[in-house]
Amino acid sequence: MVNSEYALSPCINPLNCVFFQRKFKNAEKKFEQLVNIAENLPRTKVLEKNNTYWKGVCRSLIFRFPDELEILRKDTIIQIKSASRFGAGDLGVNGRRVGNLLTQLEKLK
Repeated sequence: MVNSEYALSPCINPLNCVFFQRKFKNAEKKFEQLVNIAENLPRTKVLEKNNTYWKGVCRSLIFRFPDELEILRKDTIIQIKSASRFGAGDLGVNGRRVGNLLTQLEKLK
């Protein structure tokens, strides 16, 4: 969820949540590319989308556990957060998801 200071809320449990933040030269373009990559992830449903914020739910293959994925752009900063809705741990799924997004983004240049 986006808080009143226009930033993604921090991870409460680092065992089932990953938060990434980085400054980009062309943040608007990188944001659009990230959103496109996120919308094409398997089993992902878009919940909210505008010019600076995107939120979706990604479900696991077998048990369909829901994870929330958020991408926020503010000026030159992009934040990405992936967190499990249920459970104390995620077996590294959210970290791999964010890593996959960033790897695909790097390939686009």
